[in-house]
Amino acid sequence: MDRQPLLKRLRERAEGLEAETYALYEAARDRRVPWYARVVIAAIVAYAVSPIDLIPDFIPVIGYLDDLIIVPGGVFLVLKMIPPGVMQECRSKAKDRIASGRGRLVAAAVVIAIWLLAVFLIVKFVVELLD
Repeated sequence: MDRQPLLKRLRERAEGLEAETYALYEAARDRRVPWYARVVIAAIVAYAVSPIDLIPDFIPVIGYLDDLIIVPGGVFLVLKMIPPGVMQECRSKAKDRIASGRGRLVAAAVVIAIWLLAVFLIVKFVVELLD
């Protein structure tokens, strides 16, 4: 069995999921998207770009199942919440962002901001607990 076509298809799907994740980021910034969809989008994008998983990737097979189920499932769910015209515009913006290379920088900044906020809240909680 030739593995090259399988690897190529998997790479194309991963790139498609990356593009869809950036499109969701753009949708979260659009005022025409309902607030509850924005909450789901924030969770999906944060999970997709976060280095921390529910099930660590070093666990054989099972470690990748959460990535293969949670992110695509979340994307499917949230796409049902966003008006199709808005999503098409967001996909176009995402394609431009990926082509310019700014997408990865934005994703990294979002993840860093989330982790800094989490660390701040944990430290604040511990300090209040000790007082």
